[in-house]
Amino acid sequence: MTQPSPVRVLAVSSGKGGVGKTNVAVNLGIGLTELGRRVAILDADMGLANIDVLLGLQPKYNLSHVLKGERTLAEIVLEGPSGLRIVPAASGIQRMSELPVAEQAGLIRAFSEIGADLDVLIVDTAAGISSGVVNFVRACQDIIVVVCDEPTSLTDAYAFIKLMNRDHGIHRFHILTNMVQDAKQGQALFDKLVRVTDQYLDVTLDLLGAIPRDDLLRKAVQRQQPVSLLFPQSKAAEAFRAAARQTDRLPYPGGSNGGLEFFVERLIDYRGPAHA
Repeated sequence: MTQPSPVRVLAVSSGKGGVGKTNVAVNLGIGLTELGRRVAILDADMGLANIDVLLGLQPKYNLSHVLKGERTLAEIVLEGPSGLRIVPAASGIQRMSELPVAEQAGLIRAFSEIGADLDVLIVDTAAGISSGVVNFVRACQDIIVVVCDEPTSLTDAYAFIKLMNRDHGIHRFHILTNMVQDAKQGQALFDKLVRVTDQYLDVTLDLLGAIPRDDLLRKAVQRQQPVSLLFPQSKAAEAFRAAARQTDRLPYPGGSNGGLEFFVERLIDYRGPAHA
């Protein structure tokens, strides 16, 4: 039996909401498709799924229909712009470890089916540090933390990194600064975060990119289109493409860490504390 080619599984997360995380996931995904990668986004924000809204899509089915055996994963996937594929969220599946064994096996099989036709899976998580968010993030091979130039964004990003490091043994995080004035401010924001993590945590951070504040991005959101496609010459679109190139250069996972089966098995194996 041939070994499936590894799929890069990226979490896009943040300590708090309102930092443009879903915009990052979508435009980063488009940037990777422009590099020839086959990309899908799993909308893992179970309470406030909004990728479909951002792209003007209307899903009929979602992951809950796959778990019930009513639809295959291929049947629920939405075709987004530029070849991007969207896996719609479903409420109530945060606690993967509580799924019946048959549904666990079905989920692994479902993701295995699309794995042969995929290079990158981007997992757009909810904001915050609930057990559902932690579950998805710890199952991914690479973690992108989106921060903006607000004190609460930095403190919440630090709290998120601290939790993932101390409780789950994750030591590397990729930082994407968003809604900054320019690359210089993005670097300063990154340096500020590094000073704190270097002092208190055993982690390595690297700067994936800096996305400037751009009125054209707001216009693109209003029109339910990605800025990378609607305004490809905009500052934000160019920054997203640069971040996609950086992401594409990250080393691919090897051995047991490769493939979507690993991602889904990690989801199911989670035994973290339940949060009220």
